[in-house]
Amino acid sequence: MRNRSDRHRLPPFNESGIILVDKPLEWTSHDVVGFIRSRFNIQKAGHCGTLDPAASGLLVLVIGRFTKLSQKFSGEDKTYEAVIMLGVETDSQDMDGNIISEKDPSFVTPEMLKKTINTFIGVQEQIPPMVSAVKKDGKKLYELARQGIEVEREAKNINISSIQVDKVELPCADFTVTCSKGTYVRTLCSDIGAKLGCGAVLRGLKRTKSGSFDLKDAVSIDTLRGWEQTELSNYMGHLMNDVIMKNKQFTEF
Repeated sequence: MRNRSDRHRLPPFNESGIILVDKPLEWTSHDVVGFIRSRFNIQKAGHCGTLDPAASGLLVLVIGRFTKLSQKFSGEDKTYEAVIMLGVETDSQDMDGNIISEKDPSFVTPEMLKKTINTFIGVQEQIPPMVSAVKKDGKKLYELARQGIEVEREAKNINISSIQVDKVELPCADFTVTCSKGTYVRTLCSDIGAKLGCGAVLRGLKRTKSGSFDLKDAVSIDTLRGWEQTELSNYMGHLMNDVIMKNKQFTEF
């Protein structure tokens, strides 16, 4: 439902720019956009790169004229902090799905895990999961998955530019990955598990960077709930000065 500017307690917020939001768990990216539009009476807004409800972290929002840059920002590399859990496979490749396989991962050593993870660095093909927004013949895969239908998916070219294993406490491990647009970290976890021979799922995910934007500059939903339009304007102005105006391509905005 579109925001009714004429029925809002606040005047229309007509500024253009970028808002970095620390998306909480359970919220969809669409929920965040809807909240921002309704809270501050913004008519034109969008996000740059979907985060699943089970993921948290940096969500880049564009408002006003900056919505023209949505495709550019969406196409930039992303960095995530992830947790992989060995020995379990689900139909969604994360903890939200139904368990389809369980195997004993006790034969996996920290060295084996690190060596296997490092083999996924570089350009490669990745098959999108059934529980995803990728479309097949005009229908989103997750819609088919809800009907119990599984279809053949076309592999997509992705690039994982770096993976750093941060902590290993088997059967789990924390790692940081920087990857190209369209990379599914839960599919990466599933593929790592398949290569090890024990299966694996994504247990937790947080986006920390998107292009030149960083989670440390983002604001929480609770903070935004307490702001008025003036505070949002001040935040956007600060972000423009510190991040955006350093890049000449933004000067026209």
